[in-house]
Amino acid sequence: MAKTPQISTYIGLDISLTSPGFSAISVKNRKPTLLKTDAVTTDSKQSDGLRYSLVEAGTVAFVSQYTNASAVVREDYKRPASKRQGQTVFGAWAAVDTGLQRVGLRVTDEINATTVKRIIGGHGKAEKDEVAAGVRRILGLADDYYFATDDESDAAGIVLAWLIEKELIDV
Repeated sequence: MAKTPQISTYIGLDISLTSPGFSAISVKNRKPTLLKTDAVTTDSKQSDGLRYSLVEAGTVAFVSQYTNASAVVREDYKRPASKRQGQTVFGAWAAVDTGLQRVGLRVTDEINATTVKRIIGGHGKAEKDEVAAGVRRILGLADDYYFATDDESDAAGIVLAWLIEKELIDV
């Protein structure tokens, strides 16, 4: 009897309060396939409480489709430039964490932004368009494949860089 190849799903998160990005990628026979990307856009004119609620709701809506995910990976973040920046980023993290917990998931690992840029964009100071181009190349997407936001392609880059670093896919 032939063995059925295992398919694993991985979620990447590019978390901010303004526009958190989400990506789901499946891996079968060490080959990644993009399942979906999305982002939630909030408005700085909205109260922080409303914005955090929107981020949580967007997280639940996205990840509820992938409750069998093998890993959930976010970009790490350690040094806010200001107290306000730290408040919004860590508040968004808490909102995403709450959304993940609602469907039985949690962040399982983090990866440094410079590492993502180096692995996906080709160098540690890669711009967002270079990361998006790397994501398209690794996933075999057309050069004109459209990501609605940079946050979507960044989320895909985060999970792809992690998969490459963990030697779970071939590139």
